[in-house]
Amino acid sequence: MNKLCRQLSIESPSVTGRDCVFSFDVPVPDVPAHGARIRVMCAGACYHPRRSSSLTSLTSVSSGSSLAADMSVESDYPVSLPHHGMRDAALFPGYEVAGVIESFGTDVPEDCELAVGDRVVLYPYDGIPNGYVEYLVVHDLKYLIKIPDSMSLSVAAMLPAGALLAMNTVFAAHEHVQALLKERGEKSVCKILVVGTGGLALWALRIASYHFSNMRDRVTTTIATLKDDGLLIAQEFQRVSVVQWNEDLYEKQLIERTMDACGGQVDVVIDFGTTSRNLHRSMQCLSKGGVVFVIKEVADRLLPKFSRRAEERQQSIKPVELGTLEQLRELVQLVASGEIEPPPHTVYPAEEAFDVVQKLCLSEIQGRAILRFYPAD
Repeated sequence: MNKLCRQLSIESPSVTGRDCVFSFDVPVPDVPAHGARIRVMCAGACYHPRRSSSLTSLTSVSSGSSLAADMSVESDYPVSLPHHGMRDAALFPGYEVAGVIESFGTDVPEDCELAVGDRVVLYPYDGIPNGYVEYLVVHDLKYLIKIPDSMSLSVAAMLPAGALLAMNTVFAAHEHVQALLKERGEKSVCKILVVGTGGLALWALRIASYHFSNMRDRVTTTIATLKDDGLLIAQEFQRVSVVQWNEDLYEKQLIERTMDACGGQVDVVIDFGTTSRNLHRSMQCLSKGGVVFVIKEVADRLLPKFSRRAEERQQSIKPVELGTLEQLRELVQLVASGEIEPPPHTVYPAEEAFDVVQKLCLSEIQGRAILRFYPAD
């Protein structure tokens, strides 16, 4: 097929002096013999964490000033308060696509469980492209998961990175909570603090509500909001306490306010987009033996700085990576059946990707943002 298709690349907007959204034409890839070609319909607005050298000569979607130029940074993450979308985990690294099988390779057996026209979601395996392409080839069909008719492609596109990462984090927290409750005895209570109300945090709250349902009376959850949305969160999650981390307050006041909302020190902190300041604050609110769960990209940046302090306080900082292919299969079924309700999301044309990233960096989009390449569903 000697045609061209569009590729959209979103890079981390946290490095000053350059744009972060790129759109360009690439050849439509040939179908691998044992694989399939997917027509991508929807993609989650995530960024690729590292810039590819192949993009150095590309033209940005926006020829104006870079979004990143407006940001002050702390290592990889912005610390200027108006740009807290990455601290809030509204924008995070990942690769999320959902689409339709367009064709199979010549060596795919006829009794394959998938068929041309099936709607699928892709597990983000090693070797996926740096950007979102309209036509995506998959060399191994095991990474394609057929989605039920009841699930929209826009919801499916939220699952392979954000929801799956949140699920794996909740699973890791669940193991720690179970061990803690067993050690403390029957009437003990475990306290969890979730930082932020971005897409990752909202997924974590929903998955935790389902996963901890059999121990609801023994687990309390508090959300630390980074913006003034505490009332909305409190209305949606009625069994959850809310504390606002207003950065205009002194650190001591924020720690005291958090401890009051949590009813004392907490046992688990989940913070997907943390900064040094937030991690220090979380550790002050964490009990001896407590654990802070962060994504691997954050851990790589902050562990060298905080590992000694955590050891002195007898606390742990544990990096969490993307979940497994089997977890994604389970997640698709749980969301399709309604047992886990997805967070709110807004669908935008892929052509508006630059504006979408700007809004995400300012936490101006509630829940998730999905980019649409073709009319879906």
